[in-house]
Amino acid sequence: MTAEIDPVDRHDEWDHLRNVHLQPSTERPASSGRGVHHVALLSSNVERTIRFYSKTLNFPLTELFENRDYQGSTHFFFDIGNRNALAFFDFPGLDLTRYAEVLGGLHHLAISVERPAWLRAKAALESEGVDCHEVGGTSLYFAGPDGERIELISDPLGEMYGATVL
Repeated sequence: MTAEIDPVDRHDEWDHLRNVHLQPSTERPASSGRGVHHVALLSSNVERTIRFYSKTLNFPLTELFENRDYQGSTHFFFDIGNRNALAFFDFPGLDLTRYAEVLGGLHHLAISVERPAWLRAKAALESEGVDCHEVGGTSLYFAGPDGERIELISDPLGEMYGATVL
């Protein structure tokens, strides 16, 4: 049974936050960051994770070596475009649980792909029986091999729902 939630109007709060913190792009300082080096997720099965990300989603495996922080652990990387990497660790011997959404945790990782790649990935995911949820014709949400939430979005980098976010 799902509890009904009364609609909440937070527009005044959002307007306040924009007025206090959001600077026009012409006045915004440059970021000190150079970009995402990698996002690291956990893998319970290296081979399965490699097949899913490299074959189903067409993100090439770029490197694989021992994790410097945990002997015997694999650290491996996929190219997700624009010189950004998606990385995984396995931690053999640790009793890791499936993905869980918690405060301070990862909700989902959104990866921008061009429309033809989005359509190919959607077809591949569906043919493999991966449950997908499409929103607005541009976002495709699904769970990776260990339950990690992924969004493939066909909006260009820096744009979302027709708005410029970067």
